[in-house]
Amino acid sequence: MISKSLQARFAAVLAAIIFTGAAQAHWSLDNDASSVSFVTVKAEHVAEVHTFDALSGTIGDSGDVDISIELASVNTMIAIRNERIQEMLFETSLFPDATINGSINLDALTGMDAGASVARQIDFELSLHGQSVALAADVQITRTGEGVIVSTLKPLIVMADSFSLTAGVEMLREVAGLPSISRAVPVSFTVVFEEGH
Repeated sequence: MISKSLQARFAAVLAAIIFTGAAQAHWSLDNDASSVSFVTVKAEHVAEVHTFDALSGTIGDSGDVDISIELASVNTMIAIRNERIQEMLFETSLFPDATINGSINLDALTGMDAGASVARQIDFELSLHGQSVALAADVQITRTGEGVIVSTLKPLIVMADSFSLTAGVEMLREVAGLPSISRAVPVSFTVVFEEGH
């Protein structure tokens, strides 16, 4: 007869194997191959493209998608502007990350042949600066041998007003001595997930 202590140890080992297998089944975002960019328009006609350099994320066994954007990684190619955006707009000391949460049909995704692509509209929630807003994006999903690439087919328009960022935009405008900065910001992304990492 198996002792209770041996049964407990066996159960613990079995649980560890199950949970380890589940973790390995997750898909992880490849930061080096992924990108999020946004366009700012100042003084009515001057448009500039900026990026975030630090992204992370997973697709879980149930198809839950979670992506985190480190706001302090904003890259405008000008150091002082990066600092101003972090401090005055995003307030990264209080709100260090923006998060994207959604879900996909994982069975349909894993059933795609490598190299196959499909256009879809995906619904997700963007949480930024203490606010959460439901959005939708038209994307191209491409299956690779190791995972999947998801890219926007057209930019998303993110409104500063929706995320309590209007005051920050105004502070940036004043400190830069600009007549205007648009509160409507086009955002594009390409995210690459790899299976089993």
